[in-house]
Formats: sequence, structure tokens, C-alpha cells
Amino acid sequence: MITASELTKRYGDKTVVSDLTFTVRPGTVTGFLGPNGAGKSTTMRMILGLDAPTHGSATVGDRAYADHSAPLHEVGALLEARSVHPGRTAYHHLVALALTHGIPRSRVAHVLDLTGLTDVAGQRVKGFSLGMGQRLGIAAALLGDPATVILDEPVNGLDPEGVLWIRTLLKSLAAEGRTVFVSSHLMSEMALTAEHLIIIGRGRLLADTTVDRFVRESGAGTVKVVTPEAGLLTELLAAPEVDVTSSAPGALEVRGTDAEHIGRTAAAHGIPLFELTPHAASLEEAFMDLTRDSLEFAAHLEPA
Repeated sequence: MITASELTKRYGDKTVVSDLTFTVRPGTVTGFLGPNGAGKSTTMRMILGLDAPTHGSATVGDRAYADHSAPLHEVGALLEARSVHPGRTAYHHLVALALTHGIPRSRVAHVLDLTGLTDVAGQRVKGFSLGMGQRLGIAAALLGDPATVILDEPVNGLDPEGVLWIRTLLKSLAAEGRTVFVSSHLMSEMALTAEHLIIIGRGRLLADTTVDRFVRESGAGTVKVVTPEAGLLTELLAAPEVDVTSSAPGALEVRGTDAEHIGRTAAAHGIPLFELTPHAASLEEAFMDLTRDSLEFAAHLEPA
């Protein structure tokens, strides 16, 4: 289990992470999401003891990462896949890690096979593609058979087969009872992989919930309504949080309320409905809706 308590990091007068408190529990894949510059990498570095928090604390299991006597046996992490000596082969890189951490050589063969690198184990890392480098980083993270796995953008550089592989791997690790904490910018992949989400923006916690609940409760969902009384229904639905637009004569797209409320409103005023179709938000739409005010870099596109 990973626990962050009032985790804060400042660089001079700039606060990168502010009072973050959350728990990552075992047995489930927890996605760590946020716009660029939200503080995700800094948070992961503090959890792993690579950056010292200005305030607050982070523990893995029941202690700080630095207090684990055999950290690779407890925590496997991938933050930067390219931090490998380019002249080493994949096999010797993993053997060096194993020998310095009391890990049997049999684990090297196991993780090479698990990550699909057995056939290229004798090749020097400098010749690896980005995807192969990612696989090697994941192999290193799993070398000590850790109870906790922390991966920053693990699908970066992977081809579709590799993305499917990492999705299956993460789910299987969680099914074994491990704590799996993974960041990604690929919302479609997180929707298929994660069960729980921790979302931050500008260093602050924005959401700590399940994927299903987050999408279901998002204001990004819409309801399509077709009625001959579109004007009257629009007036009746008017509210500060409700947005009604017309996509065609008699067709409305309603955001900010649900189909049940729309149906009851129409029935109460004798308005016939020819269509009442809810469209649930995707994880990407829900994420964009939540983080719209937390973007560090926002493009402003001029109409063509």
C-alpha cells in the first residue's frame, strides 16, 4: 500500500505539489492522472525517496522507501527507462541489479521472458528501440518480485501488441494482490486498465475515486432529445448548470442534467419526446472537463 500524507514540494516560491493526501491500495490498478505540469512525476519521485518533500510524508507498505532494507524486493519502479548504461546488454544490466540486491539469477531469466526480451537479451541497450527500452525498464522493476509496482508512462513507445501486453500484465499483478500505481496520458488505455483513479491538477488533488464513478458523475455526459417542442423544453430546463444546444430542428443536446429529469419535465408539461438518449462521457471527456482549469499549457485555436 502507498500512502501520501499532506505531501508538498516547493522549489523556491513555486509550489509543484500541494498537500496531497491519498492511499493506493493493493489488489487493484490505480491510475495516476493529471495534465502536463500537474506534479505527477514529482509525486512519484517523493514516494520513491528521490526528492525530499518540503512538507508531509509518503510511505510504501508501512515505512518510507529509504527505510526498506531490501527496496527492490518491496518496490519496483519505472520512472526513466533510458537510465541504463548503453554499453551493457539487457541480460548483464539485469544481472548487475540482481547481484547487488541479493536476487537470484533465475529471476533475470524470468523477467526477460515475462517482458518478451529473451531473444534480444544479448544485445547492447544502446541499440534498443524506445519500446524495447520500456520493456527492459519494466523487467528491472519486476526483478525483485515486489509487492508494490510504480510505473510512470509504461506504454510510452510500445506498439499495439505491447500496449495490450502491459495492460494484461498490470491487471495480473493487481490480481495477485500487489499494489499497482501507474501514470499515463493515454485516457483510452487507462479506461481499459485502471479501476481506481487519483487525479491531480496544479499539484492539488482533484479526484480520488473509481473509474466507473468518475465517468458516471462527470458533467461531460450529454442527453440527446428529439421533440417538436424543442423551444419550450429548452426554457423549462433552463438552470445555471444546464447547457442546452440545438444540433438540428427539433433536436437538442443537453448537458448538466440526466435523462430522467428531462423525461419527467417533459411529461409534466405534456411535451412529446421522440428520442431521449443518454450519452455517457468517455474517461477522456470526463478528465478534460475536470482539469480544464488546471492546465499549465492551453492552446487557443483560432477558427478556420
